[in-house]
Amino acid sequence: MNIENTQSQMRKGILEFCILSIIRRGEAYPSDIVDEMRGANLQILEGTLYPLLTRLKNADMLTYRWVESNSGPPRKYFSLTPKGEEFYLELQATWNELANAVNTLASKRDSLPSTAGPTSIETNPDTSN
Repeated sequence: MNIENTQSQMRKGILEFCILSIIRRGEAYPSDIVDEMRGANLQILEGTLYPLLTRLKNADMLTYRWVESNSGPPRKYFSLTPKGEEFYLELQATWNELANAVNTLASKRDSLPSTAGPTSIETNPDTSN
């Protein structure tokens, strides 16, 4: 796997974690998810969100119900399934481990130990007798 695929997978996992964090608090309508993500300075397009919600629903992580709307078509509200709750907890544990590791590395103030071997003193072979 190359670094671009790894970064893409990492971003997708973080995005899933953020979306599930919102839905975990209660039923969520997709545009509410987009608004909340934007409020946290995380930009997401509905064109990115809908396929992710569909994939999570197809994996039995989410369920939804239709709610009639006074202004337009019915709305689909998503909620976590028990399997989705387990997945959320796994993502949360992974995020916490990653965040702790990064914070540990970023907060270190000690310099790295020298990797050079002991200093050697060169002698000039022309001066030895």
